[in-house]
Amino acid sequence: MPPASTKTGVTYDTDIKAIFDASCVKCHSGNQPKARLKLDTLEAALKGGKDGPILKTGDSTNSFVVKSVAHLTSDHDTWMPPLNNRDGIKPLTPEQTGLVRAWIDQGAK
Repeated sequence: MPPASTKTGVTYDTDIKAIFDASCVKCHSGNQPKARLKLDTLEAALKGGKDGPILKTGDSTNSFVVKSVAHLTSDHDTWMPPLNNRDGIKPLTPEQTGLVRAWIDQGAK
C-alpha cells in the first residue's frame, strides 16, 4: 500500500474531487451509480454505497476505498477503476492513493 501523503490540510474539494472526477465519477455518479455509490460530492463519498461506508475516518489503512484503488483486495472485481475498463481509465498513481490516504487520515473533510 502506498504511504499516505505528507501534505497537510488535504480536503475533498481541493485535492480529492479532481482525482475522483478523473477516475471514479464516470461510474459512481448520476441516477444509477454502480453499487449505489456516488463519489461526486463529499457528502456522497462519506455516505458510501449499497454495502455501507467505504472509508473509516482517521484510518486509511482499513478503509475499503484505499484497498480498492490500491488494488489490494483479493476480489479483483472490487479493484477501482477496474482493469481493462472500456473507458481506458488508468489506475490511481501511488501519489494519488497517498493523497486519498492523507485525506481519510486527516478526517475526510
